Amino acid sequence: MLYDKELIAHKLLRWEKAVSGFRLPEWENIPDIGLYMDQVLVLLSQYLGLISPATEHEADEKGDEKGDEGETKIFSAAAVNNYVRLKIMPAPIKRKYYRVHIAYMIIIFTLKQAVSINIVKEMLSNELPEESVQALYSDYIVKHHAATMLFTNIVRECATDVLNPETTGENIVSSFVIQEALIAGFSRVITEKLVRLKGKSYDEIVSRETPRD
Repeated sequence: MLYDKELIAHKLLRWEKAVSGFRLPEWENIPDIGLYMDQVLVLLSQYLGLISPATEHEADEKGDEKGDEGETKIFSAAAVNNYVRLKIMPAPIKRKYYRVHIAYMIIIFTLKQAVSINIVKEMLSNELPEESVQALYSDYIVKHHAATMLFTNIVRECATDVLNPETTGENIVSSFVIQEALIAGFSRVITEKLVRLKGKSYDEIVSRETPRD
């Protein structure tokens, strides 16, 4: 038995309940008093711990650290320093992070669930004035919540057989897992394709297209 179907159904329903009540913090609720790195990492864990799993392989790519027992530290000083070095977010001010910095971190860490850091870099600018960052972040959290609700509905639809206690079969859960992986893959592909069109014009791209049947 690869999966315990009853366990998976239980976990899916538990996850759905938790995620349905999840919200990223509003702009005005993010501290703007100047926090040190260790304080910021604690805050990020509180904000994003529910939705930010990471494997050891992902940790290597993100620059994350591992704890004493080998578990992944999803939010780490190494990751934040890397994002500053890559100029995806502004540098701290005298080693302190303010609302603008934390908003960038929230966006970066949530986007990094789906796409590479290079794609995130193409999507963001670290040179925006504060009022523009506020507008960007406020729009982002609305889209994040809408995406959360949409994906929750998609998962429930795909998991119909898993959630039905009367449905039997050895491959029900395995098929569901594969389907979720395929959905994630298509989402990543279309995002990367769209990002590569940044700065391009219609005539520039369409003139090079090969006709299709």
